[in-house]
Amino acid sequence: MTRTTVMGACPHDCPDTCSLITTVEDGKAIAVRGNPDHPFTRGRLCVKVNNYQDRVYSDQRLLYPMRRTGPKGSGQFERIGWDEAIAEIAARFQDVIAQDGPQAILPYSYLGTQGILNGLNVGDPLFNKLGATVCERTFCDSGSCTAYMMTIGHTPGVDPESFVHARYIILWACNTLSTNSHHWPFIEQARKNGAKLVVIDPVRTRTARLADWHIPIRPGTDGALALAMAHILIKEGRLDRDYIAQHTVGFDELAERVARYTPEFAAEETGIPVEDILKLTREYASTPPAVIRIGVAVERHAGGGQTVRAISCLPALIGAWKHVGGGLLQLPIWAFPVNWPGLMRPDLQPTSMRVINSWRLGPALNGELPSGPPIRALFVYNANPMAMVCEQDRIAQGLMREDLFTVVSEHFMTDTARYADIVLPATTQLEQEDIMFSWGHLYLSYNNQAIAPLGEAIPNTELFRRLAKALGMDDPFFQRSDAQMIAESMDWSSPVMQGITLNELKARGYMRLTMPAAADWAPHREGNFPTPSGKCEFKSSLAEGGNFVAPLFRQGYGADQSGEPVDPLPHYIRPNETPATAPALAERYPLSLISPKSHAFLNSNFGNLPAQQMQAGEEQLVLLHPEDAGRRGIEAGTPIRVFNDRGAFEAKATLSADVMPGLVVAPSGYWHRSSRGTGNVHAITPTVFADLGRAPTFSDTLVQVAAL
Repeated sequence: MTRTTVMGACPHDCPDTCSLITTVEDGKAIAVRGNPDHPFTRGRLCVKVNNYQDRVYSDQRLLYPMRRTGPKGSGQFERIGWDEAIAEIAARFQDVIAQDGPQAILPYSYLGTQGILNGLNVGDPLFNKLGATVCERTFCDSGSCTAYMMTIGHTPGVDPESFVHARYIILWACNTLSTNSHHWPFIEQARKNGAKLVVIDPVRTRTARLADWHIPIRPGTDGALALAMAHILIKEGRLDRDYIAQHTVGFDELAERVARYTPEFAAEETGIPVEDILKLTREYASTPPAVIRIGVAVERHAGGGQTVRAISCLPALIGAWKHVGGGLLQLPIWAFPVNWPGLMRPDLQPTSMRVINSWRLGPALNGELPSGPPIRALFVYNANPMAMVCEQDRIAQGLMREDLFTVVSEHFMTDTARYADIVLPATTQLEQEDIMFSWGHLYLSYNNQAIAPLGEAIPNTELFRRLAKALGMDDPFFQRSDAQMIAESMDWSSPVMQGITLNELKARGYMRLTMPAAADWAPHREGNFPTPSGKCEFKSSLAEGGNFVAPLFRQGYGADQSGEPVDPLPHYIRPNETPATAPALAERYPLSLISPKSHAFLNSNFGNLPAQQMQAGEEQLVLLHPEDAGRRGIEAGTPIRVFNDRGAFEAKATLSADVMPGLVVAPSGYWHRSSRGTGNVHAITPTVFADLGRAPTFSDTLVQVAAL
């Protein structure tokens, strides 16, 4: 018997990027546990991955290439060899290109795995070289990133470990215990040191239950609250005028703008009493260091971008950035010197590319495009759009087209894979090599391959090597080994990489970026914001260029942005669908719906696995306030139908006073089989984009609920 331990990293980064230790016995992984030495993740794994070996060895795993034998959507396939599969894909691609041009091919991917090698950008060079349609991937944080960059630039913000020094912590639209759980000990330590924790969320979440103060807020009205806070700070003179004078631009214009956003206005919009808005603002201004952590949910409504712009202005108004543990935390990803151009290779793109947003897959597959050829080939990897994208009926209709050639690379026979013509088996994190940045801390991680791939599964890197060769791409770039790709994935000469060697990183599994210690670092004490002015821009200079999506989300393609005019000053945009903004619609659909992350699933990952289903509930869960349920004759456990003009899904009712009256909460990530085969929550979410970064608005939805 041979037993070894292998250092690795969680592939999901939700956003914690846990350091893993896999125990391997005679070539089989027998246990996956957290690495107790990691200073941030500290040896604990969340419910999503604490039994990761069960995912690897699940009897549902796809282990061999397969070709469809039955009708599309039937899930009927036969096993074929890799050579045959790759040859057929290449031949079909070449046929599509010959008949309709390369833009008739659409790659479709996201972050099913988040490694630098195998994640978001692994297929970009090949599809850029082909000249295929660009998949604009704005599922998560795109609108927030656009707004954030317009205001304070691509800064990592407050070191998450510096939260221990904060005295006032606001978690805004962030259910830390479910989606960022390894940050919680740092927040708890701050509380032991005397900090107050405030949670702003429509739902009394796991995190809100443990807060010192939970402030329930109507979905989509966060911008009104943030602007009212700015109004109060300015009106009452609770400002750091020296910081504003030295390190900001546009204060006078901002002051004029927020004069209209009184606490009375915000109370009417948000449902938060005026007294609470005043108390929150005054405590925030008078309790340094004060820090705000925003979650991705804050962008998912009509005015999500301007909401992030408004929140991003608050720390500079009170000089919070001067203090260790003070300021704002969005995504530490901006600290990592990833070689994005080398990963995406935008230089391979033709002069002009067609761009299709990932949220508009249904219309794209059904010929409802403004220009260009019809989509005749679809290549899906790291994504499950049938479970996670709106207009599910339209997507299914498109996937049923006999003239559409669909390839899906997957671990399991997902809702999307069932419609494929060719299904390819992908490796899990234990079966592949990768290097990981983090959305939630400042440690670079290395994932050593722990076991040989099961069956004939291969990493995404190998998949695209094989496909590039079959397509005649003879540039050596397309045949680089994983080791070469890792060596070229980072700017190893960057100051934050000094002292980090690849050999030591592989051996330890993680290393902190070479940055100031969390106990000493106030990143913008002296300004130095990565904006065009070098200052916090209350009035954004980047707004002159109009609305944009960061090239990272567009395969590196920077041209052909939507470019709608953007007000350079933050302002409030009311939600599209509420009883106040759409009264006629609300007569038929009087309840507001939000679809937060599940505690046990990561998007649709783990939605088919027993342990996670046991934690989340095997059937789609919907939370209702008892008053709303009572009016509809709904009791706990009642089968219900949730519907609007866009569609419907079925679920099981859970009654909870943790949900505001008038609100429906349907956690996302359930597969269709968990919703009685009727689709899931995204069957009824809207296709409309938010104001910035073409972010989704699926928390801006009116519905009705009825007992079955």
